[in-house]
Amino acid sequence: MNDSAEPVGATAPGAGPADPAGRIVLLTTSHRVAPGLLSWPAWQALRGADRVLCADPGHPQLPYLREAGVEVEHAAPSARELVAHCAGGRTAVVLTSAAGESALTDGLARLAGSGRETMPALELLPGSYDLPGARLLDLVQVMDRIRRACPWSGIRTHEDLAKYALEETYELLEAIETGDREALREELGDVLLQVVFHARIAQDDADEPFSVDDVAGGIVDKLIHRHPHVFGEEPAETPEDVKAHWMRTKAAEKGRTSVTEGVPLGQPALALAAKLASRARAEGLSPRLPSGDGIGYELLALAVRAEAAGVDPETALRAATRTYRDAIHAAEAARREPGTHSA
Repeated sequence: MNDSAEPVGATAPGAGPADPAGRIVLLTTSHRVAPGLLSWPAWQALRGADRVLCADPGHPQLPYLREAGVEVEHAAPSARELVAHCAGGRTAVVLTSAAGESALTDGLARLAGSGRETMPALELLPGSYDLPGARLLDLVQVMDRIRRACPWSGIRTHEDLAKYALEETYELLEAIETGDREALREELGDVLLQVVFHARIAQDDADEPFSVDDVAGGIVDKLIHRHPHVFGEEPAETPEDVKAHWMRTKAAEKGRTSVTEGVPLGQPALALAAKLASRARAEGLSPRLPSGDGIGYELLALAVRAEAAGVDPETALRAATRTYRDAIHAAEAARREPGTHSA
């Protein structure tokens, strides 16, 4: 079961029952949290219970509970049996499975709704909570299973997937430009899939394997190192201060002797021109713009000028191109109207 449940009864976790009818505690745990890492109220409830029951003999928490001296019965009592057990002030803790205990909870609800039963206090107690990012563990597990069991995914290489990484990036860019929030969420997921897929492929490498944990660990270390104003003592008052430090640290890490190193030449031409101009300007360089015949040099000059003005030329051209696309649509619609002719 998930981690968002709240106690139903008024009895505090670990405390004695509020009345002679006793107390039933449904203890939920998250499979995304390591077994045995339970909340203190959960341990109190487990240690103070008269009976601890679990219908799943393979529940991952069982070895840790036994190690802690908590006796767990493998049993799946009915709602009436559990209510009868708690009569007289006893407490029963039910360790729920991943699928939940719908038969038991439905039965308890029917007994409570009949008005003819003296019901024990009912409590839903989360024993462990998902932390932010917990669903990433699900993604890693699903990707691992697909890699092992899917005939197509099981033989993919980094080279096979390279084109998909580019396609998904462009689809993400389009979602950002159009402001479509649902598409943005979906495309971020598709880009994330590429990262996890590549990391899972790398895990199978016989010579230099690495895992998604290595990927995440590397970027965590990098972020901490390049944000000393957040994780250290170095001041940074403005975004410009942050960027300057980032570039200095990056250059030192990479051992680069030129600001042009690390700029991928395979990116779109306007973006490439803007990136080179940005690197040069950040280092206080003012190289002479090359001149020559042809539109390429004119586009280069425009890209450099745009970057100096704080405008991303690639984004600006894409926006203008979308307007041009709309104009084409309008012209097509006008041509389809009776009695009109294209200019």
